[in-house]
Amino acid sequence: MQKWARFAILGAMLVTAYLLVLAWQKDYGHNTNTAVQQSSVAVASNDVSADLPNSQNTAATDVPQASNTAASQTNNTAATSDQKLITVQTDLYRLWINPKGGDIVRLELLNHDSSKNSNQPFVMLESDKDRTYVAQSGLIGANGPDSNASGRPSFEIEKTNYSLADAKTVNAKNGQAEKVISIPMVYKTANGVEIVKTFTFTQGQYPINVDYKVINRSQQNWQGQFFGQIKRDDTIDPGKSSQGIFQLGTYLGGAWGTPDEHYNKLKFTDFNDEKLNVQAKGGWVAVVQHYFVSAWIPGTLKLSQANGEPYTADLQSRKSPDHMNIIGFTSPTITVPAGTAMEVDATFYSGPKVQSELKDLAVGLNQTVDYGWLWPIAKLLFLGLETFHKLVGNWGWSIILLTVVVKLILWPLSAKSYRSMAKMRVIAPEMQRMKEEFGEDRMRFSQEMMALYKREGVNPLSGCLPMFLQMPIFLALYWVLMESVELRHAPWLGWIQDLSAMDPWFILPLIMGATMFGQQMLNPQPADPMQAKVFRLMPIIFTVFMLFFPAGLVLYWIVNNSITILQQWFIGQSVKKAREKKEAS
Repeated sequence: MQKWARFAILGAMLVTAYLLVLAWQKDYGHNTNTAVQQSSVAVASNDVSADLPNSQNTAATDVPQASNTAASQTNNTAATSDQKLITVQTDLYRLWINPKGGDIVRLELLNHDSSKNSNQPFVMLESDKDRTYVAQSGLIGANGPDSNASGRPSFEIEKTNYSLADAKTVNAKNGQAEKVISIPMVYKTANGVEIVKTFTFTQGQYPINVDYKVINRSQQNWQGQFFGQIKRDDTIDPGKSSQGIFQLGTYLGGAWGTPDEHYNKLKFTDFNDEKLNVQAKGGWVAVVQHYFVSAWIPGTLKLSQANGEPYTADLQSRKSPDHMNIIGFTSPTITVPAGTAMEVDATFYSGPKVQSELKDLAVGLNQTVDYGWLWPIAKLLFLGLETFHKLVGNWGWSIILLTVVVKLILWPLSAKSYRSMAKMRVIAPEMQRMKEEFGEDRMRFSQEMMALYKREGVNPLSGCLPMFLQMPIFLALYWVLMESVELRHAPWLGWIQDLSAMDPWFILPLIMGATMFGQQMLNPQPADPMQAKVFRLMPIIFTVFMLFFPAGLVLYWIVNNSITILQQWFIGQSVKKAREKKEAS
């Protein structure tokens, strides 16, 4: 029985290691660091019209077909091709808008560095010779200016630079005053239709409101559809980070959700074969990468003086002829009678995957912080970390406090297991005597062993329990550290300046190995020499595993092992004294 207990404990440890490696291989892949050009903004010179809905060309289009395929009735004004980009800077980001089409062609996150030792902002969106990742929006259909064969519309703009100095104070829906920057862009047709595209930015918030207002002063009805989409190439995830011989980076690809199906992944390779084509009210589409996400959330439609109502959008994905990955939405066909006006809008988010902010934008969008199949445990762990961080202001100390709380919660179960293991250590001499006495008679030896276990109240399999209890918690914390942007580049103390990265000096893994060895010494030693040798190697094997894992994860294991050593020592002393007292009486 004891032999099987040993194998069970060894199996639990190996399963933990295997699941960690499996999770590592699933989440991480090859990466080569690419330098990000920060000094200037370059926009791809190729015409992006082919990426947009085209009501006249139904063949081989790389964007969703407008539902109204009648020929365009819009009479375009002349478009200038040498317009400068519009620059917008808030307290959270700096971005650039192309007046031709009104696309966001570059976005830099000012509060997130491109790397740990860089003062350059993290680049989310960009369009240059090295990388294409942009947010596009417009009006398509019979009269939509983005469906014209002559190309995207060129908007008239008031100026090319905006900052918080241009912000105006308004009252939000919650009654609080907010500072917002509004950027109107105007496009007029010869037959009297005026289209105003407005970007609205709010201080301290990442979501951007994109609003279209169509004022129909012509003699005919106006028809069109609003679309929003994200276009990205197959370049690597810039959010990935190097971890020694490992290259880190989680899921990179598309995602979408509806009120009925909250969160669904869609790999870039499946944008055609398993393309998205879903109608939903209250849905969203996104491109997800490590720590960050870009998403479109369809908004409301307001005709004339009526109140705005959410519209049912078509969520779609596709591959462009030049192999770009495109995921987006289109609104239903909108009819604006002559002499009236309409407004339609959507929200665009591009920034860190902060769960508290994403959950308020759309149902399921916060699940882009993907904690894997152990997400219930992971969410509880993150909630605990967040609570402690509010108290101590440091994620490293928060991990230590969380470990203490977890150990206290599991204390009754683990104490029972450690007490049984301590009893096995105390009765080890008796077991050795019985082996020498009944070694040749295996059946008698087994009977005597079972009688001894029963008499002493020992469960030889109880030693597996602590490992099985810790395994899901350890794996869930791994995903928390890998997916929570709050811990990206978070320092602890001294040489540990990034808890989500490996210990650069390998000090924590070595300490972890030492604590694991110390814990092993308090356990009853295997009688079988081969088993004993394997168990002596386990601290070395796990130390090697932990060399390249996040420092925060290794810190958790060190604290957990240290508390376990103290717990086992006190329990061992208690069992030993009880045994001596029993023998004396």
